[in-house]
Amino acid sequence: MEILIDAQNKRLGNLASEVAHKLMGKHEPTFSRHAPVRHEVKVINASKLSIPEKKPKQKTYVRYSGHPSGIKYETMRELVAKKGYSEVVRLAVFGMLPRNRQRPLAMKRLSVSE
Repeated sequence: MEILIDAQNKRLGNLASEVAHKLMGKHEPTFSRHAPVRHEVKVINASKLSIPEKKPKQKTYVRYSGHPSGIKYETMRELVAKKGYSEVVRLAVFGMLPRNRQRPLAMKRLSVSE
C-alpha cells in the first residue's frame, strides 16, 4: 500500500513528523514497535514547502567522516542547490525516526519528489 502526502504549504517539521509517523506504522490499529511496516510513503511537491526566509541561511547540516578535521558544515541553501528539496525532507524525516535497526528499512520505503 502506498500513502501519498502532499507537501505544498506545509512546514518542514510538521511534514517530517507526519511522514515518520506513517513510516513507523503508528497510524495502524495493529501497531507494534518490533514489527516492520510494509507501507510505502510518497511525498510530492517537496519544492513547495512553506519555509521562512531566514531558515535557508541559518539551518546547518553537519557531516563527519571520522577522520581528523573531517567535519563539514553545509547550510540549507547549499544543500538545496546541490541536491534539491527532496534531500532536506529526507534528512528531516531521518532525524525523526527512532534510532534502531528499522530506521534504514523505513528510509528505503520513503520516496520524495519535487
